[in-house]
Amino acid sequence: MEKVCVLGAGSTKYGKLEDSITDITIQASVGAIESAGIDPKEIQAGYISNVFGIADKQVHLGPVIMSNLGIPEKPSLSIESACGSGSVSFREAFANVAAGFYDAVLVAGTEKVTHTGTEWTTTYFSYCSDFFYEGGAGASFPGLFASMARAYLTEFKATEEDLARVAVKNHENGLLNPKAHLRKKITIDDVLNSAVVASPLKLYDCCPFSDGASAVILCSEKFAKEHSKNYVNVIGSGRGGSPATLQGRDHMTTIPSTKLAAQAAYKMAGIT
Repeated sequence: MEKVCVLGAGSTKYGKLEDSITDITIQASVGAIESAGIDPKEIQAGYISNVFGIADKQVHLGPVIMSNLGIPEKPSLSIESACGSGSVSFREAFANVAAGFYDAVLVAGTEKVTHTGTEWTTTYFSYCSDFFYEGGAGASFPGLFASMARAYLTEFKATEEDLARVAVKNHENGLLNPKAHLRKKITIDDVLNSAVVASPLKLYDCCPFSDGASAVILCSEKFAKEHSKNYVNVIGSGRGGSPATLQGRDHMTTIPSTKLAAQAAYKMAGIT
């Protein structure tokens, strides 16, 4: 298996953006290409992840992005995997470079949903569940995660204040990132006193809908050494699966796909 490296990265700011989904994806992709210091024509394939392109009247983003980059002849794959779309596209690109099919590929993840409004965007997101059992029965993702949070509080004797600490930590991280959607310091009391979205989750526990795009250039170690001294080795990658519904899981407080993916990544990296 070939060693895989991250040669460059690019990203838009996240928030409510005016540019189209195509434009923001191009911005992130060009940023990654320039960061890598390569010519677009050196890219051999593209992996473009997106879920709600239809909300901006643009699906089939793979060839659209490659064409706008001036490399329409290069193969591309449009990937949709709900909230995991970006990581899945990274994994698929990693696997193909590791297998020796390509020396350098573009990986991009993009969404533009703020213009549709909260009601419609929440509805769009519900389509990512098993709609027959969950979305179609009125369950939204905040509602489903609230069920998991309630089970967690019960099983581990945790409190809503413990959950609030996670939100405080996340907002502190946002303060350090100039491209983050929310750059605001909050306190535990701010979280606890914010509006209830789906008990026990409150407004500050939940992420906002956001527009934005990020991209990386993945390549073989040989390609990286030929083009730069500044690259990062990917020492481990993993992927797993879970039941499509919350009711299908053995435990409400565990996400099996995350556990399986982490175990595979640690194993590949030689970490125990």
